[in-house]
Amino acid sequence: MNDVSPDHLTGTGPRLLVPDVVLTPDGPLESHAVVVADGSFGAIGPARELELQHPQLAPVRLPGHALMPGFVDTHHHLTQSFGAALAFGEPSEIFRRVWAPLEGALDEESAYVAAKLAALESLRGGFTTVAEAGTRAAVEADVVAAAARDAGIRCVLGLLCNDAPGGDSADVMAQAHKHLARYDTDDLIHPSLAVSIPEAATARTLRESACLAAEAGAVVQIHVNEHLVAVERSLVRHGLRPLEHLHHVGALGPQLVAAHATLLTPAELTLLADSGAAVSYNPVASAWKGNAVAPAALMAERGIRFGLGTDGTRGDAFRLADAAESAQRLAYGLASGDSSCGAGWTWLEHGARGGADALGLGSFTGTVTEGAAADFLLVDISTPEMRLTWDLPWELVRRGNRDQISAVFVGGRLRMWQGWPTDWDGPALVRQAAELSRSVLGRAAVTRVHPTSTAARCDRHRGRSVAL
Repeated sequence: MNDVSPDHLTGTGPRLLVPDVVLTPDGPLESHAVVVADGSFGAIGPARELELQHPQLAPVRLPGHALMPGFVDTHHHLTQSFGAALAFGEPSEIFRRVWAPLEGALDEESAYVAAKLAALESLRGGFTTVAEAGTRAAVEADVVAAAARDAGIRCVLGLLCNDAPGGDSADVMAQAHKHLARYDTDDLIHPSLAVSIPEAATARTLRESACLAAEAGAVVQIHVNEHLVAVERSLVRHGLRPLEHLHHVGALGPQLVAAHATLLTPAELTLLADSGAAVSYNPVASAWKGNAVAPAALMAERGIRFGLGTDGTRGDAFRLADAAESAQRLAYGLASGDSSCGAGWTWLEHGARGGADALGLGSFTGTVTEGAAADFLLVDISTPEMRLTWDLPWELVRRGNRDQISAVFVGGRLRMWQGWPTDWDGPALVRQAAELSRSVLGRAAVTRVHPTSTAARCDRHRGRSVAL
């Protein structure tokens, strides 16, 4: 145990933080410290040296803690949080039966609360940045921006640019221009464009949104090659697979974040590598409702950029890193005798800096380096799970959990302490969300294939009784 208090971590002035371990791009470093000033890491180095260089700063000692980069969720749907548990046990492409009707039932209040609830869960789970892939709710994107901003999380905010069939591409692109310019001075909101799936936009819009995002230094988020049926529809319509179609129309490039990318041919892997496009590897989504597991270990070997995404499944970064490694081991490593599967550092790296790079924020966040935004976690490593450490990166991936996150900082500001916000009422939001979600789901035309697990269990037992 330790006696760290949030009182030691608040304030607006520079702070000298001295944990037991600092996770840097060079690995875990003991007896090191960081200076946080003006929302960024001002200096990182041996603790004794920094204390001598900054005698005006009283060291804040953090015994039993590791200071590490905050995780980056490269694929989320913030306004789907009211129905997160509806995905359990469902077949693929649930967006048609669950998410579209659910988000269609949201009004401005419920969309804001749903997005803020998702942001709260993400912060609790160690994410300091989330990528919102574009809400289908009939509200302005700024509603989601306000929720993320008020929660205190960094957000790459997608604006849906769907215009097929029969949409107005010129109007869509005019709105895209406005969206990309709207948040120039916002500390937490980073605008992006989004298309639900390639078939949801015309070739013109796919191409122009790619060019517009590239010019603005932003990204375009698109669900790509996620489900077999989507691949087959693309082959029937275009004679090309979805990723191939994006390449054909001129929408494949460094600005693309291809969400899921689970069904890739060798040729498509080469397209990704050659184009510089990025992937959001979403292993929990694959386990819950997908057709396959993205070949992330092969992507790493090929130099394909990728980060880790939740797809709104659960906002727990350590469990996501564990799932990322485990999915590779089960899908590929066991068959090839690969006992490492990238090792622990690979999944921490792609869970933070790799995710930031995929979202176009690689020079800004995702790493504990001088000049980067001070988006970081204080993780208690004095617990039974972590105290006997031999290889901290592996242990964080395999044994870490969100209960060990003492503090979450975004932009140098303490946002969460022991799982709850420090400057707004988290439990009150949860209560409000519980009330609103009932009315939203009551009017949403959600269609589920399977009953609840309890109902299914009863049905099965009744069937067995009849059979006997």
